[in-house]
Amino acid sequence: MNYLIVGASSGLGRDLAYIFAKNSHNLILISRDERDTLALKTDIENKFNSKVSIDVVDCSSSEKVKTYIKSNFANLKDIDGVLFPIGMIFDDDTIQNDISKTNDLIQANYGVVAHFVSEMSKIFKQKNNGTIVGFGSVSAYLGRDLNTTYAASKRALDSFFESLAFGNIKTNIKVQFYVLGYLDSNLTFGRKLFLPKGSTEKLAKIVYKNINKKYKKVYFPYWWAAISYTLLILPFFIIRNLIKVIK
Repeated sequence: MNYLIVGASSGLGRDLAYIFAKNSHNLILISRDERDTLALKTDIENKFNSKVSIDVVDCSSSEKVKTYIKSNFANLKDIDGVLFPIGMIFDDDTIQNDISKTNDLIQANYGVVAHFVSEMSKIFKQKNNGTIVGFGSVSAYLGRDLNTTYAASKRALDSFFESLAFGNIKTNIKVQFYVLGYLDSNLTFGRKLFLPKGSTEKLAKIVYKNINKKYKKVYFPYWWAAISYTLLILPFFIIRNLIKVIK
């Protein structure tokens, strides 16, 4: 089977590429980092019985994403599943972001997925089969004064995948969504965190195990589910006072 991985050059995307290639699936890897993605392609093809092609796309640009999809639509018809381990964080992402930074964050964390899913859904509906896998964040469950646009974009992504699942109840299209806590990846490198990081390699194995499930929403690490649901039910004034104490 053939899988498209958007955001494949490092972290979770890299580990997903390895686990799918290890199980003899062919891959299209999309990244804006040509050097790392080319090295990944070479390593995979040397180790596994998997054909790998790469495409360099700056997914923070909606126009470049649209151009890529339009130019490669014929090649994408053979894809059986698409995974989106893509994300972008700026250390100074606040309410005071300039418009350019806000647009880049929205596009990289939500827009690119929406664009790809819109087009891939047309292909999957023609075949009445396919798998779409998204990756959100526990940041989506609480507004914040830092990583403001990132959190808002991930909240939109969570809602988008719920809508995607509802819209495909009567089809054979499979939808999975992973709500992620801190991962041991480039997005958290050098950050001081109050909870332990999850392994991207372990997560990749879980994703592959679930790839044929009709619908799956998974928290990883799993204990983030309890934290997230607690944040949803607590009144804002309690959360506000807790944040004051922590700070």
